[in-house]
Amino acid sequence: MSSVKEECAVFGVYGHEEAAQITYLGLYSLQHRGQESSGIVTSDGKRVYEHKDLGLVSKVFNERIIKHLSGHMAIGHNRYSTTGLTRLENVQPFLVNCKIGKIAVAHNGNLVNAVEIRNAMENEGSIFRSTMDSEIIVHLIARSKEKRLEDMIAEALNSIKGAFSLVFMTKSKIIAARDTRGFRPLCIGKLGDSWIFSSESCAFDLIGATYIREVEPGEVCVIDENGLESIRFAEPEERLHKCIFEFIYFSRPDSKVFGENVDKVRRELGRRLADESPTEADFVISVPDSSNTIALGYAERSKLPFELGLIRNHYVGRTFIQPRQKNRDWDVRIKFNPVRGVLKGKRIVVVDDSIVRGSTMKKLVTMLRQAGTAEVHLRIGSPPIEHSCYYGIDTPTQGELIASTHSVQKIQEFLGVDSLRYLSIEGLLACVSDPETFCVSCFSGAYPITRHGEYEKDVFEDTKVCGEGPEVKGEMES
Repeated sequence: MSSVKEECAVFGVYGHEEAAQITYLGLYSLQHRGQESSGIVTSDGKRVYEHKDLGLVSKVFNERIIKHLSGHMAIGHNRYSTTGLTRLENVQPFLVNCKIGKIAVAHNGNLVNAVEIRNAMENEGSIFRSTMDSEIIVHLIARSKEKRLEDMIAEALNSIKGAFSLVFMTKSKIIAARDTRGFRPLCIGKLGDSWIFSSESCAFDLIGATYIREVEPGEVCVIDENGLESIRFAEPEERLHKCIFEFIYFSRPDSKVFGENVDKVRRELGRRLADESPTEADFVISVPDSSNTIALGYAERSKLPFELGLIRNHYVGRTFIQPRQKNRDWDVRIKFNPVRGVLKGKRIVVVDDSIVRGSTMKKLVTMLRQAGTAEVHLRIGSPPIEHSCYYGIDTPTQGELIASTHSVQKIQEFLGVDSLRYLSIEGLLACVSDPETFCVSCFSGAYPITRHGEYEKDVFEDTKVCGEGPEVKGEMES
């Protein structure tokens, strides 16, 4: 139930006669990584087609739209914004026309030197259509003096700093790339003779593709009629910084990311948490759905029963209804409901993946108390989040993170639980292979890339958007 916001999803397919349909299904599998907007760009080798809009995949696309997205290659994107607000011009894939023709890009990550690069470009006369850091990448490609597209992309990628897993598309090629520290995952798969790129392997399962490997840090994969060519835009950093939150929260448990099965790691988080922080209780419950697997691991190791104490409403969207009754915690009650017959009079262990601000968990604990629980022992499958992330996760500023200003004891008192324990950083890293290759900056504050001050997601915004929805819908473009 973490308040850390999802990152983005990227997907690409080359060499399939139903590329748009495959991409739609892939994005559907990756919906958990971003729910603000969705888009697909396709090519038949001669023309490029595009459709994108705000909303979920199922809202943005229908059968008629998919039919008009012709071509044997496509890239797609689901967005949760980390730079640039939720508006139509910020919906990806981002498609532009430059000296090499049309090029589209889908980006998962965040650039820490975006402000410096964009300010310099604007001072030199560049005009930007969006407020995303992703647009900077295509500007750098368009400005390159190199002749080959692959070299233009390599030059651009060597100018940016931060986290990026990218999928590009031209009229004839799909190109994927990953930053040299490997912050964000990007998988390669095969579907018959077709090549697939995806943020997570769960998308391969839906379409029947086979997982091959990950795009390596510092690698550019070029796919055209000649197959896959692997080139380097830079050597990987001596120490990688893969995002540990992929295993804690972001990725689906049925996915493989960074070469490891998420379910396996997540269960081990629960076991390690039980080893570090046992307690006497009647049973264990999870805060569904992201902490389900961690809770199963905790229950297994502690030899306590696992119960369904909270039921989640999976059909929650935005609500504009604000009832007049006070202190009802409507946001939590819309999303979760306690199973009173299970909880009443019981000592329970509540397992969650993380605590960010703490306000939502406080409301949830109040709900559990009102359901008649005798004791509430809270166990968190990650260390305290004391620092903001600047590499593709929309965390609050440091001052808004409860663990940055409160001790564990003070957080326990604020939440109103009988006990509160977090997984240690050492315990967390013991659950993954090659622990020295993971980024734990949000816990430790040891950032691998130098940054300058707080980085706000609306850093490039100077116009207020009035109203809830876009004034113009996504249109087909050729």
